[in-house]
Amino acid sequence: MKIHEYQGKQLFEKFGVAVLQNRVARTADEAAAAFADLGGPIAVVKAQIHAGGRGKGTFAEIPEQHGVQLVKSAEEARAAAANMLGNHLVTIQTGPEGKAVNQVIVEAGCDIARELYLGIVLDRAIKMPVIMCSQEGGVDIEKVAHETPEKIFKEHFDPAQGIESYQVRKLCQKLNIKGKSVRAADRFMKALCRLYVDLDCTLLEINPLVITGDGDVIALDSKINFDSNASFRHKEWAEMRDLSEEDESEVRASAAGLSYVNLEGNIGCLVNGAGLAMSTMDIIKLHGGEPANFLDVGGGADAEQVTEAFRIILSDPNVKAVLVNIFGGIMKCTTIAEAIVIAATSVGFTVPLVVRLEGTQVEQGRKILEDSDVAVITATDLTDAAEKVVATLTQTV
Repeated sequence: MKIHEYQGKQLFEKFGVAVLQNRVARTADEAAAAFADLGGPIAVVKAQIHAGGRGKGTFAEIPEQHGVQLVKSAEEARAAAANMLGNHLVTIQTGPEGKAVNQVIVEAGCDIARELYLGIVLDRAIKMPVIMCSQEGGVDIEKVAHETPEKIFKEHFDPAQGIESYQVRKLCQKLNIKGKSVRAADRFMKALCRLYVDLDCTLLEINPLVITGDGDVIALDSKINFDSNASFRHKEWAEMRDLSEEDESEVRASAAGLSYVNLEGNIGCLVNGAGLAMSTMDIIKLHGGEPANFLDVGGGADAEQVTEAFRIILSDPNVKAVLVNIFGGIMKCTTIAEAIVIAATSVGFTVPLVVRLEGTQVEQGRKILEDSDVAVITATDLTDAAEKVVATLTQTV
């Protein structure tokens, strides 16, 4: 689960991480009032979307307008917000369609002496969180990591203990942070590591992290992703979720209790079990196809959930064929077969449908499909299913 920059900064403040004064505005007049409230003489108006690269991003409707703009008066803040709100910001992370801006943050200016990068993620190789820093702040950190990885410095830390002061000093030495800024960095990094662990984050990123002329360490940005598996521990996340930023089909699937991720291919997948779903996508690609989605109906789905899964898959205009791959355990093959018949009636299949069933009540499931009027291409195993569904796209079946 992702949240907006302004929400991340609200969490930063609760954990004692230094941020600049800011106000959220959802209208141009609110942006002007926010500038006046902050007291000037300068401020920055920033579009709030779930994507990076906003500073270099542009609006399709107003190409000269970027997603981050320095303003020197309430009127300039009003004009910048008016150009952003309701329009689509296109960045390197949004795709050509961009994302609609529904709110902006108006933030006080500061005396920036240096711009750095800081991020925290889980290092799965050694099963520990790692804090990463670089002097290359304010730029595309992915490019830095790819071209000059030696410029990124790392320290792993125990989630129960947090980062230690000696580790912060090591990072400060590599980042050329000196004097009072070292003490500020110690407080800053320790607070961030506590936040990362306590709030079950999967990603915490600040780009740029700035050191001011007075030596203060301040988060000029915030990017936080939560581990959705921990949502039962954080009921407050529901209020922070912005459904307008999420894929409509993924929201719909979540409401139905399905695990769904939209992809860029043209073969829809309906599978039970995450491991089997990933194997199905892999074998589709092995045989020259491209999966349009990851969809795991789980082990206990009923006919209505499976039917809804078909509705979601078939609502994607990019889907040109569907592969159903079920290994019945708790999930009975008859449930899938019945759902296919229901979906054929209520939704309608306008693309080829390849079905591979194995496991609990498989013979009964196959009989249901045989006795129905649904046009089904049956497969004997996963390889056979992948070959057949890819072949339908080249009209060789």
